[in-house]
Amino acid sequence: MHVGLITVAHGRHGHLRRQQAGLADVEEPPATRVVVAVDDPVIATIVAGCPLPDSRTVAVRSDGTGLPVAHARNVGAAAAIARGAELLVFLDVDCIPGPALFRRYREAAAGGGERLLCGPVAYLPPPPEGGYRADALATSAAPHPARPAPADGTCVDTDDHDLFWSLSFAVTTPAWIRLGGFHEGYRGYGGEDTDFGYAAAAAGVGLRWVGGATAFHQHHPVSDPPVEHLDDILRNGALFRRRWGRWPMTGWLGAFAAAGLVRHDPVTDDWEKVAVTQV
Repeated sequence: MHVGLITVAHGRHGHLRRQQAGLADVEEPPATRVVVAVDDPVIATIVAGCPLPDSRTVAVRSDGTGLPVAHARNVGAAAAIARGAELLVFLDVDCIPGPALFRRYREAAAGGGERLLCGPVAYLPPPPEGGYRADALATSAAPHPARPAPADGTCVDTDDHDLFWSLSFAVTTPAWIRLGGFHEGYRGYGGEDTDFGYAAAAAGVGLRWVGGATAFHQHHPVSDPPVEHLDDILRNGALFRRRWGRWPMTGWLGAFAAAGLVRHDPVTDDWEKVAVTQV
């Protein structure tokens, strides 16, 4: 099975280099790797040093309304399919593939049925001096507590598409084409992966958690709640509500409300920013 790996990158050069180094240690590596560089010409020079022979960069430009992550993923998928990919593996730039990730995704895809395949994501602490060691990743990281983490070599099928996330997942090319990719109305942070999961549920495409297809999420600072993405979350959340009849990311919206940054109108079910009075 021809596997295509798709990663979207904008900055995060150190993360991209460590992901690329991790590809040298995987079993049954992907036949094609596509890195979609958003407004970042430096990425092509990094990808040129990839150990995989068919590794390429595709450039995408943004229009200033948030990073076009959904569009960039679709562009990357199209490039991989043009190279003959039968299984598309999406891996965020800050994730390092575990040794068995591609092999386990292949095996799960061969198990029959149209499903989104999700592997566990284990979170790494800050890197030690000299960086992460490949042989110590598994003992350094803890799986995300809110997502299934089946034992290596086992799969768990579910219809709980709220759990889908796009940090690491795989989908066969026919299922991808049937779903039509990510909705490109989402710009910037949040919502596009939940939308993709809901589109899969509506199309009867289930969810399969794949033990052993582990990705290791590299440490980086985060905000909780992600205040720097407030405008994106409100805009993308409103699009999601128009499409699916409910708001996503309600935990963050509630945290923003508790901080006095947004308010919810229970009559219209709208969330809006609270005007800040200048003193």
